[in-house]
Amino acid sequence: MERDNQFIGQSGAFLDAVERASRAAPLRRPVLVIGERGTGKELIAERLHRLSDRWDENLVTMNCAALPETLIEAELFGHEAGAFTGATRAREGRFEEADKGTLFLDELGTLSMAAQERLLRAVEYGEVTRIGSSRPVRVDVRIVAATNEDLPRLAKEGTFRADLLDRLSFEVITLPPLRVREGDVGVLAEYFARRMAAELDWETWPGFAPHVQRELEEHSWPGNVRELRNVVERAVYRWGNPAEEIGHVQFDPFESPWEPLESEIAKRPGGSAAANSTDFTNAVTATARPTQEIDNIDDLRGAVDAHERAIVEHALGKHRWNQRQTAKALGLSYDQLRHCIKKHGLMQETD
Repeated sequence: MERDNQFIGQSGAFLDAVERASRAAPLRRPVLVIGERGTGKELIAERLHRLSDRWDENLVTMNCAALPETLIEAELFGHEAGAFTGATRAREGRFEEADKGTLFLDELGTLSMAAQERLLRAVEYGEVTRIGSSRPVRVDVRIVAATNEDLPRLAKEGTFRADLLDRLSFEVITLPPLRVREGDVGVLAEYFARRMAAELDWETWPGFAPHVQRELEEHSWPGNVRELRNVVERAVYRWGNPAEEIGHVQFDPFESPWEPLESEIAKRPGGSAAANSTDFTNAVTATARPTQEIDNIDDLRGAVDAHERAIVEHALGKHRWNQRQTAKALGLSYDQLRHCIKKHGLMQETD
């Protein structure tokens, strides 16, 4: 688990989730942490441990999705020597490692039914049995589990044990996605950017250009805080000029004008070369959408102008405000680009 346990944010939805974790921390009951990828489930697990009376004991982490099904039970519960091929010596499992501490089970929804059954017994009776042994071992473990799956739905479908879900859901903390955390994108972006600038030994932090701030606010952030951090840190280090505001941000690191036009997969039946198009305008559209949603446009001309402005701003930032290079990238003449700049009031920014 990454030991960067600072909670950055000011939105009510985020602070409510943190407060709920703080209240549940002193209890010895299990906690489920639900949230999309990149929302900070690991940080909540660490907070639950550090604010409990187990803070000076082990916090043991296991990603249930990172191991093949055949090894998960051995990792969780341990094994005796000779229990299976390759088990040359006895080994304690994660439960025994976390005795008197906290066990964080990430990606809980990927556990096999057999592992769920053994986990249920460990939760219910406080004992585990190593593979290849008939002697149970008593353990005192506080369990924190995390997932981005809909566990109640999986329980109804029969792919997750309903009785295990009942045991683990004493408290359920659902983390809000970044797109609903009002005001937090700017705060987080500033924090990550300043830290990256310090890592690069910049003496000052120039800030983000206004159009970049708007792009950051309008992005949907499917990868949440983890995605935001990568995008911001990449933008700072690629900019490389601490004397100027950050004028370009790239949301998709794979975006490139030299990307192969058509992959072998696209040539197969059902594949689509259009899906691999690198048309510059389409790329910019995905990263610099106007604030109006398509289904709620009352002023068509205003929506088109806003979209045009977003594209031009993004392209200017990408080409370091070099107007001739920007015009070439957009397929415009220099005079046409100058007209767009004047039309949208961008002259002052480009100067």
